[in-house]
Amino acid sequence: MLKIEQILDKKNVPLRQPYLSLTLPHERRIISRQRVTLDDGSDAGLFLPRGSSLQHGDYLQGDNGALIRVQAAAETVSTLYCDDPLLLARACYHLGNRHVPLQIMKGMIRYQHDHVLDEMLHGLGLHVVVEQAPFEPEAGAYGGGHSHSHGHHHDHDHAHSHDH
Repeated sequence: MLKIEQILDKKNVPLRQPYLSLTLPHERRIISRQRVTLDDGSDAGLFLPRGSSLQHGDYLQGDNGALIRVQAAAETVSTLYCDDPLLLARACYHLGNRHVPLQIMKGMIRYQHDHVLDEMLHGLGLHVVVEQAPFEPEAGAYGGGHSHSHGHHHDHDHAHSHDH
């Protein structure tokens, strides 16, 4: 079984070299140690540094020197398309208040499908489309390129006076 321990800097990957591919949904791209099946059907083991997070287009290197390109799998997501920045900001506020990971792009936001959240946004006068698409959420304030570890520990507790 191929052992994968390294995420390569995209700037240092030779473009013309052949590579294998690994397609995973978001929830699997944030697990640093797991058994995976490459797109060609071969088995591999991910042994990445704890806290690693893979993004679409990342390159990994196997213990045999093979290059593996990460692909974001299409998954069921809710996408809000809107040209009104104020309405988008309101949607982000309400979703962020519920700690929902969001993919934010010009004129749209995307989150893993949840019919309750869809209904909440409909209540704000917004239209949500349920579709199959890759999901690439924001890394967050402490998230860097590939690691969500930031060298110290802090608690994040707060009370809400309303139900989610």
